[in-house]
Amino acid sequence: MFDWKIDNNIQLELLEPSHAKELFRLTDENREYLAEWLPWVDSVQQPEDTVQFIEQSQKQWVKNQGFQAAIIVDGSIAGTIGHHEIDWQNYKTSLGYWLGESYQGRGIMTKCCDAIVRHAFDELDLNRVEIHCAIDNQKSRAVPERLGFIKEAIQKEAIQLNGQFKDQVVFRALSSEWKKEA
Repeated sequence: MFDWKIDNNIQLELLEPSHAKELFRLTDENREYLAEWLPWVDSVQQPEDTVQFIEQSQKQWVKNQGFQAAIIVDGSIAGTIGHHEIDWQNYKTSLGYWLGESYQGRGIMTKCCDAIVRHAFDELDLNRVEIHCAIDNQKSRAVPERLGFIKEAIQKEAIQLNGQFKDQVVFRALSSEWKKEA
């Protein structure tokens, strides 16, 4: 298991079965809030669904296709962040993330995304990182905008949320353009 310190209060931990109960509880407590923007929320109805997600993420890690991590804030799980999958042929990936509503607005996700993007470029030697957000999800969009990602495309009706197709915005960062300061 890896443990990645982001700052004095925030760390990332590779998702493990021991996270399942707390992660399910956070998802369940934030179900209505999360379902507005994340299509997978309705498929997580019991703790076993979270266990299955963690098992899939562990297989992703073993196959060298990226990782899924718990975002730990002051000792409690606040959300998750990770790679959707790494495309090693084209040296690119996309990131997915979410936070419980009470953790919003504190810069947590911006710090975590910044660390993962730096890792993607500096350690994994990837060329491109994307972030896809529902076009109306201002909080999620603010993360890549703050980090200097380029808004590259709008995909019409690319994501289904609550039975309706919504537009999605694609942000990208390239290794050659990424800020190199520590």
